[in-house]
Amino acid sequence: MAENKIVRVGCGVIFLKGNKVLLGKRQGDPEKADALHSEGTWTMPGGKIEYGESFEDAAKREVLEECGLILNKVSVLCINNDKNEYAHFVTIGMLAEEFSGEAKVTEPHKITEWKWFDLKELPKPLYFPSEKLLDNYFKKKFYIPSK
Repeated sequence: MAENKIVRVGCGVIFLKGNKVLLGKRQGDPEKADALHSEGTWTMPGGKIEYGESFEDAAKREVLEECGLILNKVSVLCINNDKNEYAHFVTIGMLAEEFSGEAKVTEPHKITEWKWFDLKELPKPLYFPSEKLLDNYFKKKFYIPSK
C-alpha cells in the first residue's frame, strides 16, 4: 500500500469533436510518472484540484496548463474512485461543452503528444481513470462502483 495514505482529488476532462476524443500520451519514464504510476498510457487532460478551487476552475486551469486549450464551458459528468497500490484518487469526470484552440504539448515532461482518436478505436494502453470516465460517459452513469 502507498506510504502516504492520503486520498487526493483530481479531475479529468473529456473533449469530444464529433466521434473523436482528445487523449495525450503520458511520458514513458517511470522517474517522471504520476502518483498512480501511469507512464506510457493515453490519458485525457486533467490533474489535481487545488485548495479552494471549484471543479470547473480546476478543469479550466489544468487543461490550459496541460494542452493549451481554453475551456469556456464545462460540466460535471461523473465521479470515480481510482486507486491502486501506489495512490488513491477521487476523480471528478468533466465534460468539455465549449472550448477553443488547438491542443499542443505544453508540458513535455508529462505529456509527449496530443491526438484525437475515434471513440470506437481507442489507443492502448489507456490510463485507467480515463478509461473509467469514458465508461461512465458511454453508460450514462454518474458513478460505477469499483469491482
